[in-house]
Amino acid sequence: MIKSLKILTLITVATLLSCGGKEKREEASYNKKTPEKTENKVAASQRVDLSDKGIGPITSVELDLVVNEEMAAHGKKVYEKMCTACHKVEKKFIGPSPKGVLERRSPEWVMNMILNPSEMAQKNQLAKDLLMEFNGSPMANQNLTKEDARAVLEYFRTLK
Repeated sequence: MIKSLKILTLITVATLLSCGGKEKREEASYNKKTPEKTENKVAASQRVDLSDKGIGPITSVELDLVVNEEMAAHGKKVYEKMCTACHKVEKKFIGPSPKGVLERRSPEWVMNMILNPSEMAQKNQLAKDLLMEFNGSPMANQNLTKEDARAVLEYFRTLK
């Protein structure tokens, strides 16, 4: 009985080891092909495009050299109330972090994304790419006013 158990154990171990080797070879050949395709691709959340203004009601935004602290404080309150379910300042979450967003996006694009997320996700390539990067989780339209969206934008200017 003990000899039979030992032989059965050896056969099982030998079978598992022989199967594992094939998977490693297939994985290794797959990994050799993958870096060529993804090596040059920058994640949408890290891509810089300051010329795209997006699609929506905002065509031009003028930013003062100095942050309007009162407007930024209002924007922080709006952000904390309406946005933190999906966005975290310091890290990716359900959606991208807003920290440093104005180094990668135009102010118009940011406001149009806040005010018009559905159409942006349908017609703006960068917004489509972000949707793919974040597992197809679309940004909810929070129905903010232009003034609230502008205040949120001003708050984003303080996140460095």
